[in-house]
Amino acid sequence: MKPRDLFDLILLAAIWGSSFLFMRLLVPSFGPVALAFVRVAGASLFLLPMLLLRGEWPVLRRHWRAMIILGLTNSALPFLLFGYAVTTLPAGLTSIFNAATPLFTALIAWAWLGDPLTRWRSLGLALGFAGVAGLAGYKSLVSDNLQALQFDSHSALAIAACLAGALMYGHAASYAKRYLPGLPAMVMAAGTQIAAAAALALPAALAWPATMPVATDWLMAAALAVLASGVAYILYFRLITRVGPTQASSVTFLVPVFAILWGATLLDEPVTLPMLVGGAVILAGTALVLGLLPRRRLPSPPGPA
Repeated sequence: MKPRDLFDLILLAAIWGSSFLFMRLLVPSFGPVALAFVRVAGASLFLLPMLLLRGEWPVLRRHWRAMIILGLTNSALPFLLFGYAVTTLPAGLTSIFNAATPLFTALIAWAWLGDPLTRWRSLGLALGFAGVAGLAGYKSLVSDNLQALQFDSHSALAIAACLAGALMYGHAASYAKRYLPGLPAMVMAAGTQIAAAAALALPAALAWPATMPVATDWLMAAALAVLASGVAYILYFRLITRVGPTQASSVTFLVPVFAILWGATLLDEPVTLPMLVGGAVILAGTALVLGLLPRRRLPSPPGPA
């Protein structure tokens, strides 16, 4: 991974680290369906002018069928599923299932694209997920979220929604790598958001909230659309093109780390030793997945004289 790709990965994690906070704040006002539509429609309005200025609209038109599939599996349906999940599950548990995305991505890329699942990458995936699980579990315990959660049919459906969303993210990353290789990141970002907005327009109209959200909610929704979907998907699809789906999806391991950072910076939430340990494990696992840690090689046997 080149320094520019690593910078994109960290910036993407920082942006997506704030997205779950926005979702938790906005779903009560908009509802999962309307918020998902506002998010992708706002991202479309942000990305479309740049796409036209770059003269890449003809490229998008040639690949419109693939954009429909990618828009559904990478935006419309996952946004709906995670929006539904945050109405029932604590943030800690939701982040656990969201961080399962690299695991699904690696398995799909291995089975579908022949992407090698090496010993070091497998160890990194296991470490990253273990760190996220421990970190989220600790935060849930100290905030009494788990004690307040009743594991009934609603919780089971929310967990299933998270896993389905993570699975769709994993499929979308490999789909983009296989069927849209070399396509500009702007084309994939704009195309997916436009397709998702078209798919969600009618459901959002039917599920629009009876009480109009206040101006502050609309401003936060605009930030969610522009940053977490517009800018973020340019970075994400560029990473998929350059470093592959498994490495790009490892960004979800870093999302809880930045979520804690934003909480400490903006909300004065305390940072404890278990949080630091969990963050270190996550960073180590991500570094293994990305191939950033040095690995000792066995000396090769001497050749014939």
